[in-house]
Formats: sequence, C-alpha cells, structure tokens
Amino acid sequence: MSEHAKLREDICILAKSMFDRGLTCGSSGNISARLSDGSVLVTPTGRSMGFLDPAQISHLDTDLKLLSGDLPTKETPLHSAFYETRTGTGAVVHLHSTHSVALSMLPDTDPDNVLPPLTPYTIMRVGKVKLLPFFLPGDPAMGDAVRGLAGKRSAVLLANHGPVVAGKDIWAAAFAMEELEETAKLAMLTRGLNPTPISDEKIQQIARKFDVDW
Repeated sequence: MSEHAKLREDICILAKSMFDRGLTCGSSGNISARLSDGSVLVTPTGRSMGFLDPAQISHLDTDLKLLSGDLPTKETPLHSAFYETRTGTGAVVHLHSTHSVALSMLPDTDPDNVLPPLTPYTIMRVGKVKLLPFFLPGDPAMGDAVRGLAGKRSAVLLANHGPVVAGKDIWAAAFAMEELEETAKLAMLTRGLNPTPISDEKIQQIARKFDVDW
C-alpha cells in the first residue's frame, strides 16, 4: 500500500474511533496529515468524522491548493499554521470535545496553561496548552494566533470552540488529543475538590526525561 493510501485509511480509522467514543459529534472536528513530499491530506468540509470515505479526503499541495478529493475543511489555515511553525509536525487534530470546551469557558482557567498537571501523561504527550480567544469558525486569524506562538506550543485550546493538537505523526497527534481531553475531564470532575497536582519538582523530572518544554 502506498504512503498516500495508507495515510488516507489511517485518517478515517482514527476519525471514526474518536467519533464513536463521543470525542466529537455531528460534522465537527478535522484531521490533517503531511505526506513526505510536503503535500497535505485533510478531512473535507461538512463531513462527519464517523463516516469518512478515504476517497473523500482532500489532497492539498504545498500551497494548500486542492489536488484531489472533496473541498477541505474551512479550518485548513489553522492546521497549516502548525506545519509552518513547528518543525517535525506530521499531523494536526482539531476536535470539539466536551470537557475541553467546558474548561475553555471557565473564568479561572489559566490562559497560559489550561490543563492542571494531574497526570504524567499530560506533561509527556501534550505539554502546556495555551488558551486562545474566541474566533468565528474558519477565521484565518486562528492561524495567525498560532503563528504568534512561534512554535512554542504543540497544543492550543480555542475558547468556546475546542482543542487543536500537533504531533510528529497522525497517531501521536491523536493520542495527545485524547490525553488532553481526558485531563480536561479530570479537571472538571475534581474542580472544587482540591486535587493534589504533580509537584513542580516531579514535573521538571518528567520534562527532562521525555524532552518536553514546560
């Protein structure tokens, strides 16, 4: 199987898995992945992630012009910002996952570090998550906001909208996205209960061991 065909199938497999488990609903959410030639595969606009056909996946050239497949998601500029600013990014996942969105709307959420350090995997796979302001869906300014971070964050949370995660490949990005949502769920479940976070000393040990910016 060619790289192109394999990546199309992987996108559909992961998209359906996340949809079936309620991590995104309706026609929300999108996934992109970069091929070795620099072109990008991205889920099409207006399609449910639970019912994608590999042939529908949009194939864009390095200038984001459509080569084949259906019209791409309107959030393509958001994805491209990660490819432009983070060396080694091979895939980007964006969902409207419930607990992450809920966390984005609470007034005491730390905008520079949305997720409390409740598990080591949050630190290892996601790192610090920046809260970005609300943008209209599809607004290219979302991509500009990501570029403004100069590649320092692999994940952001769009206020009232949802998380976006970049990874070295599509599986890494998907796993990091799921870790982000699970930690947001933990944060919401333990809110007001004074949970014990991982200490600063242990955070730094984890960051050094797994080469994470924190």
